[in-house]
Amino acid sequence: MERASLFERKLVVPALRDSFVKLDPRTLVRNPVMFTTAVVAAVATVVMVRNLAIGSGDPLFEGQLVFWLWLTVLFGNFAEALAEGRGKAQAQSLRSTKDQLVAYRLLQNGSVEEIPATQLHAGDVVRVIQGQLIPADGEVIAGVASVNEAAITGESAPVIREAGGDRSAVTAGTMVIADQIDIKVTAEPGSGFLDRMIALVEGASRQKTPNEIALTVLLTGLTLIFLIAVGTLPAFAAYAGGEIAVPVLIALFVALIPTTISGLLSAIGIAGMDRLIRFNVLAKSGRAVEAAGDISTLLLDKTGTITIGDRQASEFVPLPGVALGDLVAAARLSSLADTTPEGRSIVALAGDGDAMPEGAEPIAFTSQTRVSGLMIGERALIKGAVDAVLRRLGDKADPTAAAALRQASEGIARSGGTPLAVADGNRLLGVVHLKDIVKAGIRERFAELRRMGIRTVMITGDNPLTAASITAESGVDDFLAEATPEDKLALIRKEQAGGKLVAMCGDGTNDAPALAQSDVGVAMNTGTQAAREAGNMVDLDSDPTKLIEIIGIGKQLLMTRGALTTFSIANDVAKYFAILPAIFVVLYPSLGVLNVMGLATPSSAILSAIIFNAIIIPLLVPLALKGVAYRPMPAASQLLRNLGIYGLGGVVAPFIGIKLIDIAVAGLGLA
Repeated sequence: MERASLFERKLVVPALRDSFVKLDPRTLVRNPVMFTTAVVAAVATVVMVRNLAIGSGDPLFEGQLVFWLWLTVLFGNFAEALAEGRGKAQAQSLRSTKDQLVAYRLLQNGSVEEIPATQLHAGDVVRVIQGQLIPADGEVIAGVASVNEAAITGESAPVIREAGGDRSAVTAGTMVIADQIDIKVTAEPGSGFLDRMIALVEGASRQKTPNEIALTVLLTGLTLIFLIAVGTLPAFAAYAGGEIAVPVLIALFVALIPTTISGLLSAIGIAGMDRLIRFNVLAKSGRAVEAAGDISTLLLDKTGTITIGDRQASEFVPLPGVALGDLVAAARLSSLADTTPEGRSIVALAGDGDAMPEGAEPIAFTSQTRVSGLMIGERALIKGAVDAVLRRLGDKADPTAAAALRQASEGIARSGGTPLAVADGNRLLGVVHLKDIVKAGIRERFAELRRMGIRTVMITGDNPLTAASITAESGVDDFLAEATPEDKLALIRKEQAGGKLVAMCGDGTNDAPALAQSDVGVAMNTGTQAAREAGNMVDLDSDPTKLIEIIGIGKQLLMTRGALTTFSIANDVAKYFAILPAIFVVLYPSLGVLNVMGLATPSSAILSAIIFNAIIIPLLVPLALKGVAYRPMPAASQLLRNLGIYGLGGVVAPFIGIKLIDIAVAGLGLA
């Protein structure tokens, strides 16, 4: 999807307006530190007005102080509003797509009625022809069509959607560009994928993560501690024979509390989900984004994830004594009623032949029999998994032929293919070699995950020989073969019991339990509705290697929050050196030695520190929204690097900034 640059007018102007709207105490209270800052700014305003009325105090100093205190709050609001604004801009374009949707609902009498898409309900069946937008989320129940999903994914290349298998799910707002399909609606009005996406990118459904809540509690605790500490200073000053003005106490308090990170905290969290959307990944919660940063084990479904997904017939391998033509003819007949991509590829490889025999009845594939084919009178032409075909024939199968079949299938499995046995009645004819195509570039991506310290495990229903071959070709670390949904769940729970966070990537209905159990469940957008509902992320591009970006963004989110927290606390050190000597130098002249910055006057020192405290927030907004760059390296090295940059930088930068502001303030005679 198209991205707006950070400081475009269409984003900045609404963000500036929202900065004032967010002054509503009911909104501000969600950020305790900024709420406290707003309260003390209000107190400072009242004190200034009172002093003006009675003719006391320093109106110029107090007026500037009040101005910069309110700016501190507004800048914090601006950071959050700007982050939200980028999501709202996306949501507006999605809404414009949704408003165009018209549905052509199929009635029981076979006729078609045109209705607004908002009137569709789960269970309705709609027909979408070439050039029309898909009106609602659903499953293709008839037909096959080429679909342009650019409105949702930003990817211009069309995809195939068809009835059956794991490529039947369609999304509202995408366009059929060839052929036609009948779709069974799976979502009620207002609860579809597009509706949820609009809500999520607007930030309406974003909840604070446990890490974010913990940091908020810490910052609130620090604020309370400093409030108590500052509250005791007037008594301490009176004991020393002096007094501290209320505006000065307010300035000290605001400089002490962690306003910088508090002003940026919400923006960092919103930006984490926003960056995922930039990579065409929809996160259903901020918790999932954070968890991605700590993933140590990644499970990937093979078909449609590591491989392209459609196994293609590449070769017919007849058994000894069987003519190739007999195998080809039987394989073709057994596949005529098979509408799966594999079945169609067998017919295509077999070439032209007779049409469907009159009176023939399809043998439907089931998970129990694991075979399909055609009944022509008493003659059964079947194909299926080798063990399933042998089990169906039982002791009627020729033992010599059965042994030859197993040998041929093992050879195909060792090469990474999938063997499909073919039988005509009780006679075994041979094997069809179905080949899985590993996605291009995936080996390099798995190597990158390995450098990030993440172990990859391929999950497949294939036999161990096939799984081992695909593992070697793709570069995945390990595999779980002949896996059932229960096996996947058991593996995830085992990893989690060992204290590891687990990510699961899948696209089929049988992946749904594992996607729900995993800490980060990434469902492919090409997958079934059940998979998309179970995952806490949806990859709109259906690219399993996108996990690298997801994990990188998760780590970037955690690092950005940690780096800016470090910077915020570190820059308080410089503000202490600016304000504390200025407050107490009259009472304790010896504290003048702490004025290492050589600030002009006590008033100038206080005002310069408050100005820096305010302007550092908008200066850090681009970093908060863009995120700290992540590089694959050991955690200890990463920590030392960030401490060196943001810890040391947080100390040095304010010394320079406050001094420059002090020069300007003194030169202009503002204090």
